[in-house]
Amino acid sequence: MKTSTVALLLSLFSIFFLPVSWATSNSVQDNFVKCLDKASLSQPISAEIYTPNNSSFGTVLQSYKRNRRFDTPTTPKPVVIVTATHESHVQATVVCAKKVGIELRIRSGGHDYEGVSYVSQVPFVILEMSNLRSIEIDIKNETAWFQAGAILGEIYYEIAKKSKYHAFAAGVCPGLGAGGHISGGGYGNLLRKYGVATDHVVDAQIVDAKGRILDRKSMGEDLFWALRGGGASSFGVILSWKVKLVRVPATVTVFKVNRTLEQGATDIVAQWTQVVDKLPKEVFMRVWAKTVNGSHQGEKTIQALFVGMFLGGAQELVVLMNERLPKFGFQQSDAIEMSWIESVVFWADKPLGTPIEVLLERATKPAIFLKRKSDYVKEPISNAGLEAIWKTMIELEDVAMLWNPYGGVMNEISETKTAFPHRAGNIFKIQYSTNWMVEGIEATNLYLNKTRKLFEAMTPYVSKNPREAFLNYRDLDIGTSSNGNYEEAKVYGIKYFKGNFDRLVRVKTNVDPDNFFRNEQSIPTLPSRKL
Repeated sequence: MKTSTVALLLSLFSIFFLPVSWATSNSVQDNFVKCLDKASLSQPISAEIYTPNNSSFGTVLQSYKRNRRFDTPTTPKPVVIVTATHESHVQATVVCAKKVGIELRIRSGGHDYEGVSYVSQVPFVILEMSNLRSIEIDIKNETAWFQAGAILGEIYYEIAKKSKYHAFAAGVCPGLGAGGHISGGGYGNLLRKYGVATDHVVDAQIVDAKGRILDRKSMGEDLFWALRGGGASSFGVILSWKVKLVRVPATVTVFKVNRTLEQGATDIVAQWTQVVDKLPKEVFMRVWAKTVNGSHQGEKTIQALFVGMFLGGAQELVVLMNERLPKFGFQQSDAIEMSWIESVVFWADKPLGTPIEVLLERATKPAIFLKRKSDYVKEPISNAGLEAIWKTMIELEDVAMLWNPYGGVMNEISETKTAFPHRAGNIFKIQYSTNWMVEGIEATNLYLNKTRKLFEAMTPYVSKNPREAFLNYRDLDIGTSSNGNYEEAKVYGIKYFKGNFDRLVRVKTNVDPDNFFRNEQSIPTLPSRKL
């Protein structure tokens, strides 16, 4: 995977330090494109550049947008899109963007909930990584190298082709791009057994602000630490990850069971909050709570959908569940045995029997408007607390919550081992989820306000000082910074990274002192007086 050469770097550096007098136009766009042309050495780049004048510009821009909130006529558009197909394209894009003074946004899967990977309020370039998607599986050494533009479904598929006893501990959404998903933590349904995705990274390649390709050895342990959970886009452009694979049994058991309030959902969820983090590591069981129609005309109720996986057989799971969560009433008929790779398709909410090749599909355009927020819960919630929560949800109707379990091995990993800090002490993590199809600013504000109202109503039940948040569930409501202002960034930085924030700032200051890699919630640099 290491294709960079000394000659290429020397050429890029010579471009970087040349004056801009060679540019015949004052246009930033023209300067940037001309810089790229000059940087196109052994790998021609001209076919990979899209400007608004190109007939394919709109299609390329839209192809990896995942939120229609950022696909409107008023959404700011990039001045250029560079679809990298070679590592040198990434290097040239970084060098030229810095040289001409234009902001860079990096997109691999496009799932950044706030569109940060493909929208900016100042002139910007999108570096599209989706074509850098090679995957190399080494079952003998139980490792995998894959590029940032590979999606999780492709990675899982390639692992399964080599072994039915190996997996990668990452997210359940097959369309997630590996670059951003892993650098933000990478929460998935193997978390209680094996931890988050970033816990399994053993090497990485990154392009830094000088256009150099660095691996773990050449970047040093501080930057390698920061990339694992600290959001790599604050420090450079991830080219590829090397990860350790984990072991899974030949058969796993999954289930998906609905319970409404009338079916005792409140008692079941209350018991779930008491025991879910203490279940055996092999059990992962989430709750999806949403408002649905009740049994009577015009009546609303809450439906709790319990979705889970057990790294073992159905019979063992039934016994375990009835011992540890008796109010659930789990039955043999609820349990479905399958291979691990088939469970990936199940978690993607595909019908049973869907061929695993579905994991190779990539979405082509944004389907919904959406808003997401996050929280962490450290104490069980009583029946009375749940009833208050259900009341608010029924009043709002449109906001759902995914309650994702913690515990298991997460209690054994230090908060400071990687930049991802959310470890021991958490019972579960909440994802607030609101989707809508109605266009227009009035509808957007309506649904955004509903989401924020439920978030506010949950204040008594979630973490405090700070009220923690998960970087991969990007939420600009919790704070933004202008031009890397430290005090502004600290507001959201403590929520995302807790005590790791200041170390991340020190790493950032050392590796990107000019704050080239920045966005609305990036890691800031320290003012010189604070160094």
